[in-house]
Amino acid sequence: MINPLSSSHMVNMEFISNAMILSFSILLLLPSTSYSLYQKPENHIKTAIFVTGSFEMGPGSIATKTFENIKFPKGHVGIKSFDAELVDQEGNSIPSYETYLHHWFAIKYHQNITMSPNPKLRRPEDAFFQRNEGTCNGGILPHYWGFGVESRGTTSKIPDPFAIEQGNPTKIKNGYEEKWLLNIMVIDTRGAQDKKACTQCRCDNMNLPKDFYNVTRDIHNQRLTTNYKGGLFCCQDNLQCKQIEGFQGSRRMVSLRYKISWVDWNIYQIPVKVYILDSTDKVRSNGSKILHDCLAEYTIPAGGGGDSPHVQKANIPMENGGYLIYGTAHMHSGVVNATLYGQDGRTLCTSTPKYGTGKEAGNEKGYLIGMSVCYPQPGSIKIHDGEILTLESRYKNEFRTGAMGHFYIFLAEELPQ
Repeated sequence: MINPLSSSHMVNMEFISNAMILSFSILLLLPSTSYSLYQKPENHIKTAIFVTGSFEMGPGSIATKTFENIKFPKGHVGIKSFDAELVDQEGNSIPSYETYLHHWFAIKYHQNITMSPNPKLRRPEDAFFQRNEGTCNGGILPHYWGFGVESRGTTSKIPDPFAIEQGNPTKIKNGYEEKWLLNIMVIDTRGAQDKKACTQCRCDNMNLPKDFYNVTRDIHNQRLTTNYKGGLFCCQDNLQCKQIEGFQGSRRMVSLRYKISWVDWNIYQIPVKVYILDSTDKVRSNGSKILHDCLAEYTIPAGGGGDSPHVQKANIPMENGGYLIYGTAHMHSGVVNATLYGQDGRTLCTSTPKYGTGKEAGNEKGYLIGMSVCYPQPGSIKIHDGEILTLESRYKNEFRTGAMGHFYIFLAEELPQ
């Protein structure tokens, strides 16, 4: 796989091979545009709030942006939480029925300190991702933190004495420095003919270029066919949801505000490893090597009907295991739940949705506003090396495009003494 960090010709935002995760291909082409609002210590835990650079959105517009070299805690630290939400130019929270946060992903990379500011002079080895421990192939789902419309109501807090270790100088190659980027996708649904279809990125509800299917390629670098009815490929930067005729709405500046809590690393911290699993993972083997063909999104076909949910299932072998410390799912509206099972059928974690009932940001009626989190008693659930886990993501059994079933688990190799 071509290192997307060195692909200077890729200027348009895309996600994994011309779509979600390969949208990170424009890494290092954008200026660093985030700033700190404040920093406050709380006991041994430090907390800071940052805001990315702003970008303009109007009714029906779609934005997929990457902000590289974002503000992040310096030094050898243990991250305790990482949360984010959309805000306007005054710092007000934006409700999801106006502007829909499809996803945000925080991704680590290492950059050569001598790398040229001129993209044409950069070498493949000048910058590269440091992905999480998850099983997906290539550049699929490489991030450490990231949710979507459910962000405000899904906690990322890690209990003491566990933390996600970052900035360890012994793990950074000489001549390089550790940096972070944020990739986000935002959909303004004001004035949309069909808000639900707009947030699901249904192709027939977008003003696509006439040559869209002739030039767009999927994650396997194959030309996208007209059988593709919706998803990340149809929600590319600067595209537009079809609007109600005559609708008038103002344009505004939008930013992602993110809050990080951390501790300085010491002998009392216990590291956890981040695994992001995908219910579309089609596990196969090439000789003795196990390959994980994750698609990151899927379509629920029309005509399912009935009261039973649609189930997307993957059996995922884990090369390395550990003690389960944290678990939750990244899903979209319409989710019923997501469950991770052990090889013996035991339930490791079920993440369930919460839907809004009001109008205020964070409680939008009918919208997904949070996913539950599992905090098993440390030591009570152990995933063994080589164990095959089963991930099932469940949605209402109705036509849906761009559905996601990502499951986050934090595993510790040891327990407190």
